[in-house]
Parts: sequence; structure tokens; C-alpha cells
Amino acid sequence: MGDKYKRIATLLSAMENCRKSGNKEWELKHEKSIHDIIKNEFPTGCGFDAGTRLDFDRSKPNKLVFATDFHHMNESGFYDGWSAHEVIVTPSLAFGFEVRVTGRDRNQIKDYIAEVFS
Repeated sequence: MGDKYKRIATLLSAMENCRKSGNKEWELKHEKSIHDIIKNEFPTGCGFDAGTRLDFDRSKPNKLVFATDFHHMNESGFYDGWSAHEVIVTPSLAFGFEVRVTGRDRNQIKDYIAEVFS
């Protein structure tokens, strides 16, 4: 997943440069590229039934903030609720990047989400 994060961070930086120079056309193209990466390369289904979204307002080239919801199942295999989470990705000198998951840790789901996003 690390290369995806680098590509998104690079596109966010390009968007900021376009914003500063007033190039709305390329700013929107970069934003669409980010949406395409998330749509095609991030988890969907298997509990991530609502997909993943980037929080453009809080994300920066050195901190990416994703929103995702997890659809939980009970022991009988029936869906029985959702939990909302933020996945925060930051650079790490030792490991390339670090993933932190916020939100309620229903059924120890935060470890699973961190693993999926790593």
C-alpha cells in the first residue's frame, strides 16, 4: 500500500500548487486521480461496504486522513451494526509509513483495519 500513499501525497502537493497558481483545471484532474486510486485500490466489501474516502480538508502530503466504516457481523453471519473509523497515515523513517486507526474498537476491529491499510 505504501506506493499508493506516496502517489496520493504527491497528488495532494500538486493540487496545492495548482490552488496557489489558480489552475483550477489541473487541480480538479489531480483530485479525480486521487478518487480513482481510492476507488480502484482501497478496500471495498468484506466489511468495508461503504468504501473509503479521503478527508481532503485534513490531509496534507505528510499526513493522509481516510474515513471508512466497517459493517460488523454477529456469530450467526448476520450484519449487526457499523463502526466509523479514521485511518491516519504518516511517514516513518524506520518503516516507510505508519497507520493509526481511530474509532470504537468493536470486536478488536482496529487491528484488522490497520492490517488491511498496511
